[in-house]
This record gives sequence, C-alpha cells and structure tokens, in this order.
Amino acid sequence: MPEINPILSGAAGAQANSASERASSGLADTFDTFLTLLTSQLRHQDPLDPLDSNEFVSQLVQFTSVEQQIATNQSMENLLLLQAASAQLSAVQYIGKVATVSSSISELKDGAAKWQYELPRDAQTVTLTISDQDGRVVRTLQGEPGAGAHDFEWDGKDSSGNTLADGPYVLAVAATDTDGETIKDIPIRVIGEITGVDLSNDEAIVEIGQLKFYASRVIAVREKGVSGPPPSAPPIEPEPDPEPDPETAV
Repeated sequence: MPEINPILSGAAGAQANSASERASSGLADTFDTFLTLLTSQLRHQDPLDPLDSNEFVSQLVQFTSVEQQIATNQSMENLLLLQAASAQLSAVQYIGKVATVSSSISELKDGAAKWQYELPRDAQTVTLTISDQDGRVVRTLQGEPGAGAHDFEWDGKDSSGNTLADGPYVLAVAATDTDGETIKDIPIRVIGEITGVDLSNDEAIVEIGQLKFYASRVIAVREKGVSGPPPSAPPIEPEPDPEPDPETAV
C-alpha cells in the first residue's frame, strides 16, 4: 500500500511543501550573504573609484523576482494539496455503488469469481488462465473470441474439478487474431459493489469485498441495480499487482 498521508497534514503534506520551503530557506541564506558582502564592499570601497550602484540594484531586483516565484510555487503546491483532498473526499460517494475497476484480480466468493475482458478485434483463439495469489495456475479455459467486451464467470473449481478456497485469484488472457498474430494489451476488469473507502493513504483506496484497489483504477461507477453498456477503454500496459492483504490492486 502507499505511505499513509493524512489529508493536508503529516509527513506527506510536509514533503509536498519541502521543495519550495527549501528553496525559500536557501534564498534567504543567499540574500543574507549578499547583504553581508555588499556592506563589506561599501565599507572598504575606494572613494576615488566607488562601486557601481546600478549593478547592486540589478541584483536586488533579481533576488526579488526569485522570491516572488518561490512564493507562487508555494501557493500552487497548497492549491494542489487542496485539490487532492477534495478528490480523496469525493471517493466516499462511491460507497454502495457498482464500480468497474481495471484489474486482473477478482475475489472468489460463494462459488463464483467474475471478470470482464475486451478484445480490440476478432480473435482465432482466446485462452483464459486463472492463478491463485501464489502464482500457481489452477484452471485454463477457452474464452469468447469476438471483438468487444466479454463477461467471464469462473465456478471456483480447478482443472480436476476440486472446489478451491475463497480468496483473490488472477486472470490472464492470451489471444491470437485470425492472422495468427498475438493480440497484446487486452484490458481486464472486475466489477463489484464498493463497500468502503480508505482515505489514510496518498491515494484513496476503494474496497470491493475483501479486495482493495487504488481509486485511480476505477474507470466507471454506476448506481446499484442500474445496468449499462460495458465501458470501453483503450488498451493499457499491464501492471503487476502487489501481494494481497487480503488484496491490494495497483
């Protein structure tokens, strides 16, 4: 899971402001050094060949410009923190709604685990491989080859017909098109009711049963009981999922 980040406070908030604060502190130290050098130069200057005052004025103007830019950066960072806080809190509204999440991990519960995969074009062969959280393949099946989104439900049984324990399982989809070429980057999703939202991290985490997903992986949300067309998403680069605890999908 990501590092804990209480909204607008704590270590992460301090970290977000650290860049501009360090710049401001460094500028103050540099400005003090500049004033010390300026005073020393004025004190020991040659009365017959005084220092050029225009040069000092120019340097002072440059310092003022940099100071204003740092202040602007600090204001922008604070605005971004406020926007992040608003996004975190808005995720609470997801509770009780049905979400479509970009993830290959689904929960086997009550003898069923469900996924949705989408083929960008017609396929000649589609192989669905289900693995447990330790990476062991438990079942291999043939999928539907038509272009578009396909719902897939697994009955929780392995290749020998044994009923497996409830928990998280991973789906992999391998497909070849009618020319025998491998179809890459096949989107895989899970759909379920959001039962909770965790705001104690850098990014809000939505809970679907025992599974946990970063809110950024939610690609569609609808009211419970309201059906709609499956969302269409561009192919995404597959990302590794972390170890479930009981399961976190990144």
